Amino acid sequence: MLTRTPSVVAQVFLFLSVVLVIAIAVIQINQQQILSPGLKYGIVLDAGSSRTTVYVYEWPAEKENDTGVVTQTFKCNVKGPGISSYESSPGALAKPFDDCLNKVKERIPAHLHKNTSVYLGATAGMRLLRLQNESAANEVLASIQNYFRAQPFEFRGAQIITGPEEGVYGWITANYLMGNFLERNLWRTWVHPYRKETVGAMDLGGASTQISFIPEDSQEHFNSTLQVKLYGYNYNVYTHSYQCYGRDEAEKRLLALLLQKSNGSSSVDNPCYPQNYNTSLTMKYFSGSLCTQSLRPANYYPNQPVNFHGTGDPGLCQEMVSLLFNSTACRDREDCPFNGIRQPKAKGNFVAFSGFYYTINALNLSGHFSLDDFNSSMWFFCSQSWAQLQFMLPKFEETYARSYCFSANFIYYLLVHVYNFNAETWPQIHFQKQVGNSSIAWSLGYMLSLTNMIPAEGKLIQLPLKPSLFAGLLVFLTATALLCLLFLVYLCFVSHNQKNTTRVEHVFIPE
Repeated sequence: MLTRTPSVVAQVFLFLSVVLVIAIAVIQINQQQILSPGLKYGIVLDAGSSRTTVYVYEWPAEKENDTGVVTQTFKCNVKGPGISSYESSPGALAKPFDDCLNKVKERIPAHLHKNTSVYLGATAGMRLLRLQNESAANEVLASIQNYFRAQPFEFRGAQIITGPEEGVYGWITANYLMGNFLERNLWRTWVHPYRKETVGAMDLGGASTQISFIPEDSQEHFNSTLQVKLYGYNYNVYTHSYQCYGRDEAEKRLLALLLQKSNGSSSVDNPCYPQNYNTSLTMKYFSGSLCTQSLRPANYYPNQPVNFHGTGDPGLCQEMVSLLFNSTACRDREDCPFNGIRQPKAKGNFVAFSGFYYTINALNLSGHFSLDDFNSSMWFFCSQSWAQLQFMLPKFEETYARSYCFSANFIYYLLVHVYNFNAETWPQIHFQKQVGNSSIAWSLGYMLSLTNMIPAEGKLIQLPLKPSLFAGLLVFLTATALLCLLFLVYLCFVSHNQKNTTRVEHVFIPE
């Protein structure tokens, strides 16, 4: 009885130890939680020719196929003009940034500030300033560097991006937002869309305009093609940037051309300004730019005022706009629209954003509309007087309102005579400002490209038991099981010996 009781107890402990070891191991493996390492943040400042816009982006730290799934979470327009306007007072450009940066600090968790990268990309306005006055451009960038070194973020530098970079980043943004790179499948995981076509992108800024798309034969136009790698796939994108063909610089060239045709008169009629609109502009305003240098009058006095009188003549406006494009350099070659630039035939659907969208919106057009609809709306808009125009626009700002007629004619000539869209292919153009809450701008494409260079973080595994406690329990229970097993073996050995002794004693008992 005494031997049987310890044996039963040992067997129970052995059984419980084995069961507990298996149970704890199963729970530890099956109940573990895979946690995301959290979010990463990035800030891009789009320093355009007319203004600077601050964008805040976030993406899961573990990323998808080496590229972040980026979302725009905040946007802020810096007060005042673009940074190239501060060429004579670079020290003054820092203060306007404060308001936006304070809002950004509130949007990003404080403990992540030091790990959040800030990038400033300057576009055509600074490209022109660098060509015109390189030392002034460097001083502007140095002032920005000094400002951001005092901020809590990780400043990665201020740089002037090239026209092709601006174009291809805009292309990346448009296609990313439209789901042409990634889409969620039935299991809510990100996958590459099957046989989905990309869209072309057209960006109209203040000092330049860009067109980017994948041509039918990218190798033929290799010099103008950039290779992009996103989410494990390569894309050969044709992209070209037309410097001085942004909305603002093109209008300055029109004003300079009108002054030239008026033989230097101090009062000039402008068929693209609304009827009865009058304004006085200094020569420096429109002739001081590098883009208008060839049209600068011999008797150029920067501060001399020139009075422009709007006549609201759509036909004459269209005729004057056509003079801004030099088509003689191409000698009637189909693949060379103007300025001797060779371009493949535009293929597929296109997204037109920035200045394209704002002009179309001013004409009260949206969604899908025909080329005839665009022409009739443009003609009607350009025929209005200044007084009537103030009641037609949803948001009235003089500098933009007076120029929408010119912008519409400029866009018409660019799309029809340069990019060769016609009545049949016009519906392939979609004029958009944003997709969801994300703006269509080169900055998002820039951020996506940068995430390729930002290391991904591994997923975090959370276990039900801490590794030290789990190991301790396993050691304790395994040791208990072994001790119980050894004890049972010992009992068996003792029992076996007792039986043998009894048998021997029985054999030698005398009769």
